[in-house]
Amino acid sequence: MLDFLANTLLWWHWIIFGLILLILEIFTGTFIMLGLGIGATIVGVADLILILSLNKELLTWSIISIITITLLFKYFKNNSPKDKSGQSDYAIGIKGIVEEPIDANGRGKVKFNIPILGNTIWHATAKEDIPILTKVKIVNVKGQLIEVEKV
Repeated sequence: MLDFLANTLLWWHWIIFGLILLILEIFTGTFIMLGLGIGATIVGVADLILILSLNKELLTWSIISIITITLLFKYFKNNSPKDKSGQSDYAIGIKGIVEEPIDANGRGKVKFNIPILGNTIWHATAKEDIPILTKVKIVNVKGQLIEVEKV
């Protein structure tokens, strides 16, 4: 089988194979086919110029594909911090000002400069009495109620 491939596999077969893999990448979106396709296309061009043996073609394709896939994954890796907006725990640590006094284990209101889950004013609880205009920070979010403590 390898003798058959070594005698019949031409440079343009590699290029066609590479283009087919590049087209398949459109349907997968994994960057694996892209790396394999780029590797096969480069092998086809190298075979046209250098006339490589089948073993060298396969080795070159493997090496170029691995390098290309590795570079693609490093380049497209998402290094941005995960946005936690919309999740209840993203607001922990945000500071605000008490608008209505909060009794220990009772409710009051806190105003924030930025909207938290869509609202700037929230009903809040605390483990201690907190008077009006006191700076507080969020320590827990329980549905539509936040727990705060003095800063």
